[in-house]
Amino acid sequence: MPAKQDEVFDVVVVGSGSAAFATALGAIDEGLSVVMVESTDQWGGNSAMSGGGMWLPNNPLMKRDRAGDSREEAIEYMEQTIGKPGPASSRERIEAYVDGIEDFVRTAENHGMSFMRGKDYPDYYPELPGGKIGRSIEATNFDLKKNGTWSDTQRNAMPLPIRTDDVWLLGRSWSTPAGFVRGAEFVFRTLGGLVTGKKLTGIGGALMAHFAQAVLIKGRVPLYLNTPAVGLEVEGERVVGVRVKDSAGERVLRARKGVMLGAGGFESNQEWRQKYQNVKGYTSGAPGNVGQPIELAMELGAAIDYMEDAWWGGSLAPYSAEADPSFLVGERALPYSMIVDAQGKRFANEAESYVDLGHHMLDHDRGGDYWFLTAGPYNKRYFRTFSIMPGVVKGMEENGLLHKAKTIDELARKINVNPGNLRATVERFNGFARTGIDQDFGRGNSAYDRYYGDPTVRPNSSLGVFEKGPYTAYKLVAGDLGTKGGVMTDTVSRVLREDGTIIEGLYAAGNTTASVMGHTYPGPGSTIGPAAVFGMLAARHMAKN
Repeated sequence: MPAKQDEVFDVVVVGSGSAAFATALGAIDEGLSVVMVESTDQWGGNSAMSGGGMWLPNNPLMKRDRAGDSREEAIEYMEQTIGKPGPASSRERIEAYVDGIEDFVRTAENHGMSFMRGKDYPDYYPELPGGKIGRSIEATNFDLKKNGTWSDTQRNAMPLPIRTDDVWLLGRSWSTPAGFVRGAEFVFRTLGGLVTGKKLTGIGGALMAHFAQAVLIKGRVPLYLNTPAVGLEVEGERVVGVRVKDSAGERVLRARKGVMLGAGGFESNQEWRQKYQNVKGYTSGAPGNVGQPIELAMELGAAIDYMEDAWWGGSLAPYSAEADPSFLVGERALPYSMIVDAQGKRFANEAESYVDLGHHMLDHDRGGDYWFLTAGPYNKRYFRTFSIMPGVVKGMEENGLLHKAKTIDELARKINVNPGNLRATVERFNGFARTGIDQDFGRGNSAYDRYYGDPTVRPNSSLGVFEKGPYTAYKLVAGDLGTKGGVMTDTVSRVLREDGTIIEGLYAAGNTTASVMGHTYPGPGSTIGPAAVFGMLAARHMAKN
């Protein structure tokens, strides 16, 4: 029995993260009618749970600040970092991304969204040709009360007005004057919001709240929660709608112009994680990301790529089946810390970009044991973001995932590592800390490494000697911020078949697609930036279609 066809729109958007909202925003800007569907009871996807940054080289905010950048440098840098390109990271796709940035930012601003630059945040390989500092932008803090009841269903809408550039300074709020000042500023910013009756949010929460204000409230776009897409409607060889299911049953949302699949990757699908990546997933992504949109596209012959990859990183191991892993970013770059394997040996630059560290963990020993070690000064001087999460430290300690010891040998025995190996590793590391040069892995050589370091520690702000206890070991696993493989798309986000032909009427963006960034991560916000830009490009193309 055919599903009831009861609603018709120009554009149907599957998902509710940045790719989905940017598509809807572009459609509104073109005067098109739009509907959005979300499979879970909360909207915002991975974007709402993220740091909210968007890596957008040569963007309008940089131009206003006269911060030097150019189209040519952006393309050169991407090609340098990506290396040998796959079809998803072709020169044409890179150019489309870079050239689409200005339109996305200006359109978002025209619809009331407000951004600010991360002026101090480096690209992840700033020393490479074309590398820069300050290419990332994020949304300004947002009062959730402006969005009314939509705020009640926004994923991870924490009422904290934190900003990206708070994070690196808050980490050393007890050890440096700049960190202390920023800590105080953050406290007063939070209190100021409370005193004035606001419910301020920041980073990813702010980005999605801005999107909601522009799309759901001002644009009056309907968003159906608890409404998963269960099929694509096809007439001839063209996708003309989406079959969805809710508490009332199945129905079809027809699309005159196009269907956008912008509903994330498959990080919460353990069967696919084993099939494509051969790992037990420790994801910090949204629970609704199980790959359904990718599967629907594959049923129509869509090509896929990069399914073996993810936006990897080191995460503190979850202390229970219900607990989430704690993704580490700046904590790894602070002095008086290191990461060792099951043999008690270092294997990578702990301060490198999280994707690189994740790749190194998997390449070195897929599924092996890793430990994040800290010395006494680290525990006294630095604020650890994971320590404020309810139950994390206590839960890890109770479940043998966190150990404390007065000596290195005692710590080695507690984490079942050869004491001689760990002692030798620490002695060699201490030599590097004293000279300022990590001769094994180059920690602290890059401006990115030093961004999260402690400038009061010399001669290398990212290295500190292990000579004062107590020492702490946290169990580390290869976590991720989401998968980065999916369907292949062209320069305007149309989904492609294996033979390179276009599936008419079907578009995709964000983690539902194979990433334009290839296997790497050029800078902060390299997930959300392309998601938003390719979502906007799709809307522009739909309008002309």
